[in-house]
This record gives sequence, C-alpha cells and structure tokens, in this order.
Amino acid sequence: MTLEKSPRLRIAPESCRKFRKNLKVVFRQGRGRKLTDTIRVLNPKLRGWCNYFQYAACKKTMEELDGFFHCRQMMHRRWLRIQPKRRRLELIRYGIKPENAYKSAVNGFGPWWNAGADHMKQAFPKKFFDALELYSLLDATMERSISS
Repeated sequence: MTLEKSPRLRIAPESCRKFRKNLKVVFRQGRGRKLTDTIRVLNPKLRGWCNYFQYAACKKTMEELDGFFHCRQMMHRRWLRIQPKRRRLELIRYGIKPENAYKSAVNGFGPWWNAGADHMKQAFPKKFFDALELYSLLDATMERSISS
C-alpha cells in the first residue's frame, strides 16, 4: 500500500536570498528615517512577495522573512550611537524591567544579535508593528491557507 502525496510548491533558496538582499537595501536606506516611512516603503515589497508565492507551502520561510526582526534591528541601531544610559532608558520606556534594560544596554552585542534577543521581542512585540501597519508575511500566508 503506497500513500500518494500531492506535490507541494516551495520557494527556491536563491529567491529568498535575492529578496533578503532587496530588503537589506530598504533597511539601509531607513537609517535616519522614521520607522513609519520605512514601513510605507517596505509594505508593497512584502505584499508583492507574498502574492507571488501565494501557492507555495512555505510557512517557515515566510516566518523567517517577516519584517519584525529587521524592524527591531533598526530600532536598536538607532540607539547604538547613544550612551548606554540612554539605551537603558529607551528600553525601560518600552516596558523592560530596569535591571534587564541595564544588562541589555551594556551587553556589547550588535544590533542583529539584539534584534533577535528576548528583550527586543518584549519591547517591540508583533502587536507594536501591527499598530504601525507593517504587512506580515506569516499572517497573510496563514490567512490564505485557512480560506483555501
């Protein structure tokens, strides 16, 4: 007895690399720009990517490419040039406990590491970016899979 599986479409790794490179350009241009302006430039690219690969079974890929990680990195990079005391105060302002804010303000790791760290995820959760209307690839993919 053999089980027949239906073929599944996947996104090629090369396409993901090109898209990440494209996003990197947008985030580099975002330095010194308001986060809302960067999101305004980013949303059409994210929406187009998601629509192009709408039939692909790629939940994990869309999750990895979601813009939250990059936007957290942008927020941390803005605080990188300022004193650790100011970084600590900014983290406290966004809801981090003072002792955790101090540890993360002086940890010495760069913005990419800090973007994936728990303190930045706690300070800038998904609902923070949803309020700024950042298009979520994962949400759109899940919405399509439910409606199909």
